[in-house]
Amino acid sequence: MSYLSKFEFVALDISERNYLSWVLDAKIYFAARALENTIIQGNETSDQDKANAIIFLRHHLDEGLKNEYLTLKDPFELWSSLKERITSQLKLCGEMVNDEDLLEKTLSTFHASNMVLQQQYREKGLKKYSELISCLLMSEQHNTLLMKNHEARPTGSAPFSEVNMVAATEKSERRQNNYRGRGCGHSRGREGGHGRGQNNYRHHDGNK
Repeated sequence: MSYLSKFEFVALDISERNYLSWVLDAKIYFAARALENTIIQGNETSDQDKANAIIFLRHHLDEGLKNEYLTLKDPFELWSSLKERITSQLKLCGEMVNDEDLLEKTLSTFHASNMVLQQQYREKGLKKYSELISCLLMSEQHNTLLMKNHEARPTGSAPFSEVNMVAATEKSERRQNNYRGRGCGHSRGREGGHGRGQNNYRHHDGNK
């Protein structure tokens, strides 16, 4: 479990203000390591996967929360308890917050630079909070793939289409240079010929 020597993302704060981002980060991590089923009700995952999941979840909890949920050893139970805790605290006028409220709260937390993205999610007409989380998860995975592809390309190298264009331009320039080179060669040859002729003419004149 050497990978737990550092945090993969920010731990869930005791105030739970970062709960939504924490949930998304945890789901991305579990999906990348085939542990996503460990936080689904009625799952039949192996004891080893459950152990890895619960250790990881606890590692990314504030110390106060760790002590509060010390007796929970199943990742689904811990996951559900944390979700119940946060939703019970988000009450509007004494009424339990529903999916619509959670959707609105999540979308309203988008940064000002992501207003277009926020509007796109609103236009999707999502009805469940879990649907929004799934969309955010897929978007994050797509961005991660793009970043990996970008990092895999050598520094300073151009995209494939740009490389082809540069190569074609250089090839065309070489052809033009070769054509000019041949032209100059013939010209020098003719001039040299005329020069020898003139020298010979002067030589004959001198002998006369």
